[in-house]
Amino acid sequence: MSALVQIREESDFEAGRKEQALLARLGSLPSLLIAVSGGADSAYLAWAAHQALGAKALSVTAISPSYSEYDRTELDKFLRQTGVRHEFVETHELDNPAYRANAGDRCYYCKDELFRVLDKLAQERGFAAVAYGVNVDDTSDFRPGQRAAAEHQVLAPLLEAGMSKADIRTLSKRARLATWDRPASACLSSRLPYGTEVTPERLQLVERGEAILRDLGFRQFRVRLHDALARIEIAPEEMPRALTVEMGSDIAQRFKAAGFLYVALDLEGYRQGSLNAALKHSLRT
Repeated sequence: MSALVQIREESDFEAGRKEQALLARLGSLPSLLIAVSGGADSAYLAWAAHQALGAKALSVTAISPSYSEYDRTELDKFLRQTGVRHEFVETHELDNPAYRANAGDRCYYCKDELFRVLDKLAQERGFAAVAYGVNVDDTSDFRPGQRAAAEHQVLAPLLEAGMSKADIRTLSKRARLATWDRPASACLSSRLPYGTEVTPERLQLVERGEAILRDLGFRQFRVRLHDALARIEIAPEEMPRALTVEMGSDIAQRFKAAGFLYVALDLEGYRQGSLNAALKHSLRT
């Protein structure tokens, strides 16, 4: 057996051990509401809760202008595949001036609104607790939403089980979940630089831009909106295709037709949380 195969087998075994701990923890709860966006983490948690609790688990997705139609379509596929018990609710974070102002703690106000709605639903329906899909890797990045979760006493079962993103993808693939290799996703508001007001019009513009890239066959990307300029981040492995003259011209024409005035390709490529660099810079100056 090669060293690489042995390491992979040991990693898979460890992921399986964490899954057993997760299922035991979920199964110990009387009932549970799970916040589900449809990304790999929350989808896996929803599936695991469904396995452990059956009808005593309810997955809930918040609908608002910051939740894209594409995310909803992908979520619908997951729900059809798994039969997870699920409902949609509406949240109104854009009614909050502190959220629209889009300071560095914007995510706090988003999650505070989400968990306020879920707390109310849990109380009305008699659910014992609310959970969300934060994992070990998330603790290394700036995530104000985790403060809101702590304030609302939201459970973090994946974190409790010590699961990383790699563990979740391994276990999701083993369970044959369509979300196992889904690219990292986040709400549309995360595409706006801090200090740029969050409005439905700006979110719709970003959504149109990302739909263009998806239609062109790109898989991992972000459209960051800087006033009238679209700064496009594309995964490094997909950059050679984006850098051709023909593709560059096609992207520019489509983006301008969608409502952007200027179009730029970020030469550093896609990286999660790139807008947090502005916060770190402000702390240095």
